[in-house]
Amino acid sequence: MTDYSKSKLNRIKRGQIRASYDVEKINTILDAGFIGYVSYVYEGRAITLPMAYGRKDNKIYLHGSQANRMLLHLLESKKMSMTVMHLDALVLARSGLHHSVNYRSATLFGTIKNINDPKEKELALHCFMEHMMEGRWDGIRPMHQEELDRTLVVEMTIETASAKIRDVGVGDEPEDYNLDVWAGLIPIKQVAEYPVPDEGLPQKMEIPKHILDYYHQNK
Repeated sequence: MTDYSKSKLNRIKRGQIRASYDVEKINTILDAGFIGYVSYVYEGRAITLPMAYGRKDNKIYLHGSQANRMLLHLLESKKMSMTVMHLDALVLARSGLHHSVNYRSATLFGTIKNINDPKEKELALHCFMEHMMEGRWDGIRPMHQEELDRTLVVEMTIETASAKIRDVGVGDEPEDYNLDVWAGLIPIKQVAEYPVPDEGLPQKMEIPKHILDYYHQNK
């Protein structure tokens, strides 16, 4: 088992009992998601945007247009952070201040670079597509060169990270447990519904296996 090194940057101060620096556990959280929240500063204002991502080893891949303001600012600073979070349950307590949620979150810190080499860019986009849905890359048409040229692809190298996980029940005051108040968990999960074909030819086609596999694994 390998842990990320702890520093002032990634050390969790509040709720340390829920902290983890385990690389494998953090990768599991990243692989269970597809959207991360990326922050940057523009003209003195902090802005956070959701971004789809792909992961391979300790690399995170993002992409956007060549004029993407956020990615250009991150490339200028050469550093970035990203947070991925999954909501697993509402925790309903007997007291309002003891209400909480069960969750899995990971925050990453690292360096960022622009990928200019066409082959490296295509490999990064392959990683992105396969992170979204395994097998999808082989089911779509090849990218045109002009599409690659107008797409900005960046690579983040994860240098350190931390996770915070809550997966327990209600934590009420001892004297409240006999109150006539319902308490417990409402589990929450994201599910896939049956695929809906686009207009035209897809309506006459069989749904590809990789799409049905994704549906059955996530319904």
